[in-house]
Amino acid sequence: MPGHDIIVIGSSAGGLKALGAIVGSLPADIDAAIFIVQHLPADKPSILPKILADVSPLPASHPSDGEPIQQGRIYVAPPDYHLLLNQGSVRVVHGPKENRFRPAIDTLFRSAARAYGSRVVGVVLTGYLDDGTVGLQAVKKRGGVAIVQDPKEAEYPSMPKSALRYVKVDRCLPLAEIPHLLLQLSKQPATEQEAYPMTEEIEIESNIAEQQMNTKELLENVEAIGTRTTYTCPECNGSIWEVTNSEPLRFRCHTGHSFTADTFLTEQTQNLEKALWSAARIMEEKVIFFRQMSERMGNYNLQSAAVKYADYAKNLDAEVSLIRGIILNGIATKRTMIETDEEQPQ
Repeated sequence: MPGHDIIVIGSSAGGLKALGAIVGSLPADIDAAIFIVQHLPADKPSILPKILADVSPLPASHPSDGEPIQQGRIYVAPPDYHLLLNQGSVRVVHGPKENRFRPAIDTLFRSAARAYGSRVVGVVLTGYLDDGTVGLQAVKKRGGVAIVQDPKEAEYPSMPKSALRYVKVDRCLPLAEIPHLLLQLSKQPATEQEAYPMTEEIEIESNIAEQQMNTKELLENVEAIGTRTTYTCPECNGSIWEVTNSEPLRFRCHTGHSFTADTFLTEQTQNLEKALWSAARIMEEKVIFFRQMSERMGNYNLQSAAVKYADYAKNLDAEVSLIRGIILNGIATKRTMIETDEEQPQ
């Protein structure tokens, strides 16, 4: 059997330092290929491969779609594209976002689990919320090894904590110990793949990420792994399904967007805030218009109409203040409560 020669690493906030610490300690002759998703801005070029190549003896690059996989190389997901694995090659696709991200950690981990099964080592590092948890579950279901950075030393511990909460992790280690373990695993034969058959969920969700299905097939596949809800997708406003028997709670829409419950709530909160600010803006414009009309009516000595418009403006202005209070006190408080709870030690 081959060794654990497919290493997939996911990081978000604080990830640059963590990634450098790991790849900088790997030897040039490691018998493995390393694939990295770091959450990056979609609209800016990335120099992450150069940064990693400067601290590591391994060459690093943004791969092209269909590029053959070679051991002893680092492959970094390009901005605004998912990095996926097939047998012997990489896919670089502009598929639907997962957990608000493209590239997403879950998509990489899931595709690696589908293509390479027990040969995969998944590593979740520092970051906000919980991208990587579901992907690490897929790695474990296919017999791979799950490693998580010790949240006590992580700059942003939410992602490691989520993985520890929902995945039977093999090792939870400080950064300094992860490279040595990866080297050891690369030399150890992986378990027999027959003991870890492909699941319908992994196959379907990997296909969704690659966007190789037509609309009818996509809808049928989402129906196969989920139950339709009354919610709408925060990304595209399409119908959304609750993924069956999933922990953490997850949702998928019929176009392919995917969310864990925490991310879904964050998106709903942001959309609600946008809607309320939009309502406040429209109402403020109306207040200004009423005051303008009141002044014009006064200039025409139409005092009754002037008073009426002034009253409209006063009453509407009070309603605007209520909406602003909801935004500043209600939504802000709820978001703080959610984020604070997320950071509590488990």
